[in-house]
Amino acid sequence: MITKKLGVIAVMCGGTLTHDHDCDIQMEGVFTDSRKLISGRLFVPLVGENFDGHAFAAAALEGGACGVLWQRDRGLPPEGPVIVVEDTLAALQALAKAYLADVGCRVVGITGSNGKTTTKDMVYALLETSFKVHKTGGNFNNHIGLPLTILEMPADTEIVVLEMGMSGRHEIESLSAIASPEVAVITNIGEAHLLQLGSRHEIARAKLEIISGMKPGGLLVYHGDEPLIPLVLSEPETVKPEGLTTFTFGMDQDKNDDFPTGMMFHSKGIIFTSHLHPEEGLELPLLGQHNVINCLAALAVANYFGVSGDKIREGISGLQLTGMRIEQITAPSGLTLLNDAYNASPLSMKAAIDALDSLKGYHRKVAVLGDMLELGPKQLEFHAEVGEYAIDGKVDMLYTYGPLSEEAANAAQLKRPDVPVYHFTDKKELASHLIGQLHPKDIVLIKASRGMKMEEIVDALVKEDLHN
Repeated sequence: MITKKLGVIAVMCGGTLTHDHDCDIQMEGVFTDSRKLISGRLFVPLVGENFDGHAFAAAALEGGACGVLWQRDRGLPPEGPVIVVEDTLAALQALAKAYLADVGCRVVGITGSNGKTTTKDMVYALLETSFKVHKTGGNFNNHIGLPLTILEMPADTEIVVLEMGMSGRHEIESLSAIASPEVAVITNIGEAHLLQLGSRHEIARAKLEIISGMKPGGLLVYHGDEPLIPLVLSEPETVKPEGLTTFTFGMDQDKNDDFPTGMMFHSKGIIFTSHLHPEEGLELPLLGQHNVINCLAALAVANYFGVSGDKIREGISGLQLTGMRIEQITAPSGLTLLNDAYNASPLSMKAAIDALDSLKGYHRKVAVLGDMLELGPKQLEFHAEVGEYAIDGKVDMLYTYGPLSEEAANAAQLKRPDVPVYHFTDKKELASHLIGQLHPKDIVLIKASRGMKMEEIVDALVKEDLHN
């Protein structure tokens, strides 16, 4: 993490120490949540619509913080080591940018509608076999989380892998300006954030903001099956670095630099080969064809940094993912669960259903699907589409939960009245009914947007002793 004297920190973030005699105080890291105070760190009080961290600055100093930032328009600062700045968030971001330059590490930025966290974890797994690598923790991928991630990285970091999320235009642009990536990855363009942006074309424009702050001669790795990305790249309004190079991945052999040439699915993952990796199959310990595609992006990054074939194989085999992204769980009852309750969009829903469909040797395949949020005016149409997709020979039973998912259930029942479909508005009632129907040799996919909290269904199924 960043360790500097307060006098240096003041210069890095564009602030002014209130007392010169505090300039030699040593700072070891920053924090923004006063409830998680760590002695010796710098407190950065942020301001939101319903909160103001400045109210806790004095208590932070009393509790052991080495100092605080203080926004000039917030009146008189508390007594103690204080760095006055015009805007605390902007100062935090400036400090992160300056620390990146100070460390001198190389930067990989990753965005996309779906799969960015999984791809980030894959890139990290491959690169850490050969370099000292730091990555975004969890989903710390916004205007606050990204600078905090940077400031937590060790001073000897060689490559930092940063996930970049957004809900509207110009958010990724600001993240790219902070990070100045050498390599940028766009996993795909989906329907998430249609409510805010209105169209997939506008989503593509927002995602491609990642290249606006890139270093000259940088590499853009993107999903070549998506026609909107080259379309936006060709638009004169798109800000691009000088000498930008590109690499494409996907399923289409005619459009991509790398694509799968063979895939063998099994209960614990996929063995695959690709156009640029035709040797003995790579063993990916993840489910779903979409994760092979994500892995192609990670392989492109690893190849760019010169990671050897043996190290690539080592990295893939030791891959560990952030939780609730098609996490396979075997319950004590013998029931197999696919916990993918972290987030959902039409694209990721279909990918998860395909992953369930690819698995063999189970008594029945059951999908439990909750609402997909923030899809805009076509949300009911998208839910109906997913219901029809699931019921078309891919599942033996379908459960839906939430007001929007009723449309999925109705569409599924209309298309396949011979397949059991159940809709619930109460999660406990759904869990109770589902438990009564399940057999220990069944496999169950649970997926929805994060706000639906479908991990509660997972927890209920893990604890239950099935007797069917």
